[in-house]
Amino acid sequence: MDTVTTSQAHPALLGTPEGERVRCGLCPNACLIAEGKLGVCGARGVVGGELRALTYGLVSSLAADPIEKKPVFHYRPGTSVMSAGSVGCSMRCGHCQNWQISRADEDAPTRFVPPEMLVALALDAGCEGVAFTYNEPVIWLEYVRDTAREARSVGLFTVMVTNGYVTEAGLDLFAEVIDVWRTDVKAFSEEAQRTLCRVGHAEAVRAAAERAMHVHGMHVECVTNIVPTINDADSELAAIAEWIAGSLSPDTPWHVSRFVPYLEFSHLPPTPLATLERAVELGHSAGLHHVYLGNVATETGEDTRCPSCGATAVSRTGFSARVLGVDELGRCSRCGADLNVRMSNRKDRPA
Repeated sequence: MDTVTTSQAHPALLGTPEGERVRCGLCPNACLIAEGKLGVCGARGVVGGELRALTYGLVSSLAADPIEKKPVFHYRPGTSVMSAGSVGCSMRCGHCQNWQISRADEDAPTRFVPPEMLVALALDAGCEGVAFTYNEPVIWLEYVRDTAREARSVGLFTVMVTNGYVTEAGLDLFAEVIDVWRTDVKAFSEEAQRTLCRVGHAEAVRAAAERAMHVHGMHVECVTNIVPTINDADSELAAIAEWIAGSLSPDTPWHVSRFVPYLEFSHLPPTPLATLERAVELGHSAGLHHVYLGNVATETGEDTRCPSCGATAVSRTGFSARVLGVDELGRCSRCGADLNVRMSNRKDRPA
């Protein structure tokens, strides 16, 4: 569906009139939308000559999850988050496992959950944070901002589980209310990015992560789902690892996860374990201190070890975590080395 059918439409940010259409400035798709039509994401459209957030408060998925499931390993390990998602996406990944909601629009089955209700549900469930996830939360901008602001007012931390496909202006609107930017880095090259996601601008994802960390002081973690024949070449993986180490930080966690055949890529095999292990080697060779295996059974591949003394600081099995050797400032309890682990809801911002 490419037309607006809802009678409920929340005012949207970052809309600029251009003649009889409106340009959306939230993501690099830069949709130029006509009256009554939707943008690529299916969540933003033009009503009465103005850009509207058509999925504001519409929740398709809601669950209390371990933060490790996001995956986020270096922010409040062992805590739980209330995870919420809506519908729509700014990309069209050929292996999306949440395609039923990412490729849906505002007419899909949802429930209206006001920001204060979602926060109350998080508190009732004993969660210490709120995560915006499942579909792409960037396109849920207005609701994320309102909910995250409410969450932080009662001491909850906030997490974006995102494809990172956002403009500088869009990212800046999230900055004041988001603590964790858990971003996918699906590819480094433009060719691999387009093959995987049907959109380009791979550099925009990297630029957003850099700005989230260095300008806005968010905690950043990166995930690369390694898809055989598309983004599994040593050159591609090494480029990602070198960018993380050089442009973010050697202490930034990189999760390299196993691809499972799905949708348009169902003809491809699952990622061999040897490829994942090679990615870990490449990450360490690039100078990264924390490279984790994902979507694969492993005894120690998800543990956090001190890069200085080798002590196991956090032990993980499945989605459970045991903090063994991290002090309140995120340092190794044995040798005092900085592990880049946030144990509290502090958010370091540039002076």
